[in-house]
Amino acid sequence: MPFVTSKDGTQIGYTKIGSGPAIILVDGALCSRAMGPSTPIAEQLKDSFTVYTYDRRGRGESGDTKPYATARELEDLAALIDAAGGSVALFAISSGVILSLEAANALPGVTGMVLYEAPIFTDSTRKPVPPDYARHMDQLVATGNNAGAVRYFMETGIGVPWYVLLMMQVFGMFRKMAPVGATLPYDTAFVSPLWTYKPIPANRWPNVTMPVLTMGGSKSDTWMQNAQKAIAASLPNAQHKTLVGQNHMVAATAIAPTIKEFLM
Repeated sequence: MPFVTSKDGTQIGYTKIGSGPAIILVDGALCSRAMGPSTPIAEQLKDSFTVYTYDRRGRGESGDTKPYATARELEDLAALIDAAGGSVALFAISSGVILSLEAANALPGVTGMVLYEAPIFTDSTRKPVPPDYARHMDQLVATGNNAGAVRYFMETGIGVPWYVLLMMQVFGMFRKMAPVGATLPYDTAFVSPLWTYKPIPANRWPNVTMPVLTMGGSKSDTWMQNAQKAIAASLPNAQHKTLVGQNHMVAATAIAPTIKEFLM
């Protein structure tokens, strides 16, 4: 597999398929090319785009130079944008939405974005997470309890029902996801500042003036749907769409046609 070298020397593994305008797919927490939605979505887009999927730092084949900072992940994306010819669209999902918004605000070359279900809290319809969530997550990873970090993320961050947590425990899912669990504080670092339970300020991303489509699934919780509307409302050139029949685990076949329609 090819690699790009980020500004701090970190090697970032990526895959390139298809032909047409360049698009980079940005994963959310715990996901990589080997586990998550990006690879199936890339397969659905390759007839219309040159699609770049990559392992965010600390995942899959990518390195993880310390100390972490969100700015390093923006540099990773800058290296990928350069490899893609300097002009790209972005598709992002979950916490990758906020990473992509930060990247589009800071970096040149992003021509448009489709964003699906950022896990931010913009009104009172979401039960608050504990105020020490980020600190507790950091402590779990710092002490090597990566499996515990995954469980804490699922139980407290996402709100997975107890019976699903039990099944995940029985089938060893927390242990299997433990290696990538070490990166959970990374996503928390750039997502948690938007857990305000208030509308997003209009100047939060002042340079994000390119066309943007935000989406939420009709089967997702009210707070999740409202958050995507709030993102669109905070941007000058954005629109919102509800994807009927979908939840946070969006099907590649359901979302790919909308990505094509908006970005082509």
